[in-house]
Amino acid sequence: MKWLCLSLALVLVACSKVTPENYGKIQDGMSEQEVAAVLGAPDESTSRDVLGISGTTSVWRGRDAAITLRFVNGKVVLKSFEKPTGPSADRPAR
Repeated sequence: MKWLCLSLALVLVACSKVTPENYGKIQDGMSEQEVAAVLGAPDESTSRDVLGISGTTSVWRGRDAAITLRFVNGKVVLKSFEKPTGPSADRPAR
C-alpha cells in the first residue's frame, strides 16, 4: 500500500501541466476553452464585468512554477510564467 501511494504521488507530480513548454503554447487571442485543453482547469480564477467587458484572471500552479493568464471577453490578453523564490517556494503544489 505504501508503494502504491508513493507511485501515485510521483505520477501526479510528473503530470503537472505547468511547464515552460505548455506556457509557450499559450498565445494571445486563445479562448479559455483552448487554454483549458493545454493546461486543464485553473487552480484559481476570478472574474469581473465592467461596462459590458468581462475580465478573468486565472492561475495554474505546479510544483515549482505558476502560470497566470488574463482574459478579456474570453480571450487571452496577458500571460506570465513565474518560478517562486524564497521560503514560499517550498510550499507544496495543489
